[in-house]
Amino acid sequence: MTANEHEYLHGIALFNRGKFFAAHEVLEDVWRAAPQEEKKIWQGLVQVAVALHHYSTGNRVGMRSVLLRAMKNLAGHPRDFHGVQVPRLLKSLAQWLDAFDKGQPLPSLPRIEVAEREP
Repeated sequence: MTANEHEYLHGIALFNRGKFFAAHEVLEDVWRAAPQEEKKIWQGLVQVAVALHHYSTGNRVGMRSVLLRAMKNLAGHPRDFHGVQVPRLLKSLAQWLDAFDKGQPLPSLPRIEVAEREP
């Protein structure tokens, strides 16, 4: 496992534990170091963490704005991006945002699913 892989998996683990600010910090480092062709999707993952951090602090307007930008950055990316199940994440984000916008009970917070990769 490369240092970069270890770092982004750590960021995703933090995200999935609801530690959105810490996840954003770790994933932001991955985004900065990423090759140009990957920057947009990494930025989208950082933005998801930022959006849910805003939600956790009561900043609903900021959450919605950043989440919409995140979804735009994630849209159209490969099914398996470094193991991240992007379409599954987008579906979860869309369902969550739809319930939020309609004032319905929110489903569980979105998680970033990572497929097991071949060694």
